[in-house]
Amino acid sequence: MPGDFHPFGGKVSKRFRDSLAPEDAYLSYYDIRLTKEDVDTLKNDWLTDNTIAFWQEYLEREELRKFPSSNIVLLRPSMAFMLMQTRDPLSLKEALPDFSKTTHIFLPINDARNVSVAEGGSHWSLLLVSVIDGVAFHYDSMNPSNYSEAENATNKLSHLLERALRFHNLADSPQQENSSDCGVYVCIEMRHLLLKRLLLANAKEKVSMSMGGKFIDASGGRKEMLRIIENYRKEGERRRSHDESRSASPFPRKSEKSRSPPRIDS
Repeated sequence: MPGDFHPFGGKVSKRFRDSLAPEDAYLSYYDIRLTKEDVDTLKNDWLTDNTIAFWQEYLEREELRKFPSSNIVLLRPSMAFMLMQTRDPLSLKEALPDFSKTTHIFLPINDARNVSVAEGGSHWSLLLVSVIDGVAFHYDSMNPSNYSEAENATNKLSHLLERALRFHNLADSPQQENSSDCGVYVCIEMRHLLLKRLLLANAKEKVSMSMGGKFIDASGGRKEMLRIIENYRKEGERRRSHDESRSASPFPRKSEKSRSPPRIDS
């Protein structure tokens, strides 16, 4: 991706981005608070946990809500990592979602092992667990890099769900061409499997979960995710300006405004 890429080519937005420190909040989207660093990784870097969590939140809010009868869980990276690191998965039952009626679970898998290091690890892959079929499908864009981590997550989830799960590493998964696109592959594959294989599937038909032969446009995926974030940020700014114009105090303190990023929560 060209280094000077910017959605919309907006000078105002670009000037704002350049004035922020990496840790500064850029957008608050429901339960996810994106920083400038999170957004910048979408240019050409390794995606952060938070960036992938945003994509999951987006899929839940914009796609899964259209299927209210579905029972699919998109487990956040932090929760998946916590599950992989615990010795007793049952001890996490209260912290994790209620899986009693869940049919499928998506887990971003990270090869980090040190729980004391934030944003650790060097590779992402995707684990899709079909609870109803008792099978865990693993999609690794640098196969078999995360084989043991995904198998470990499957075993831990099997213990938590108290039911057997067969681990199936899909060796025909699309392979990345560089060292930084793994997180983007996880996001694109997650959406494809969710929308094209699970939500639109006929319950009576056998659905193939293989991604073999599928082309993953990582560069296009990065641009699309950036556009989505920029659109939400623009909408958040519009809503905030509208609220301030109706407020009894039309001149909010600058310190308050600078600490609070544009927000989307409805």
